[in-house]
Amino acid sequence: MASSMTDSHRRFLQVLMSNGIIDAAEARRLHRFFCEQHKVYYAHDKLDDFIGIINTYLRPLFMEIRKGRSEDNGKIFYALVNLAITEATKVASDYAENELELFKKTMDLIVESESGYASSTNILNLSDKLQSKKMRKKEVEHVLQKFVQDKWLSERHGEYTLHTRCIMELDQYICETYQDVKKCNICHSLAIQGQFCETCGIKMHLPCTAKYFKSQPEPRCPHCNDIWPHDTRDLVQPDSHLSPRIPRTPRRISSSEPK
Repeated sequence: MASSMTDSHRRFLQVLMSNGIIDAAEARRLHRFFCEQHKVYYAHDKLDDFIGIINTYLRPLFMEIRKGRSEDNGKIFYALVNLAITEATKVASDYAENELELFKKTMDLIVESESGYASSTNILNLSDKLQSKKMRKKEVEHVLQKFVQDKWLSERHGEYTLHTRCIMELDQYICETYQDVKKCNICHSLAIQGQFCETCGIKMHLPCTAKYFKSQPEPRCPHCNDIWPHDTRDLVQPDSHLSPRIPRTPRRISSSEPK
């Protein structure tokens, strides 16, 4: 028999419903705070068990709190996801039809790109390609800001990628829709951003790449053992507290460059 939900679980869920996604540090803080406030059992290493109790009650409602990692820096996040979502146009009910179409076309650009990013210029050029209702470029800029604010997209220096929340929630849809999308050879989860092996074609998340090649003076592909063709020295390892220094287009190592 499943453990009962307490007010500590309900308060935790309310915060997650309000935010959509929180990082692991915030989840641990909330876990402790609500357990102590409502005078229920607390153990610092029982967060996943605590969330598991909530999920027991959420799954019949086709909802779940899911754990995942940021593709940028490997940080762990917890997101409330809708298990009933089967297509990207159901991202949110409060978007207009042409806004949802813009999101779908933006996702196409991001997932089908080599870098896992789409430039603002390319997205703005979608304004007159919408079938439902055309948008002015100013309108597209406004909608993009909404997607970022709602944590469906992330923006950096005028380039957009899928937010961690979006990947966690639409994982199944993305895998079913984009036949060429790859999973990370190290952690085996969906890989939008990452580095490719030019010989065998495997892909690895940038933080996974950094961790795997950390102590290798001459990095080699974990699948085919060929020389890894990208510079891995500036990649941020998972759970690093440093700001990411991840190049958008990974620099290839020339044969004359010192290792």
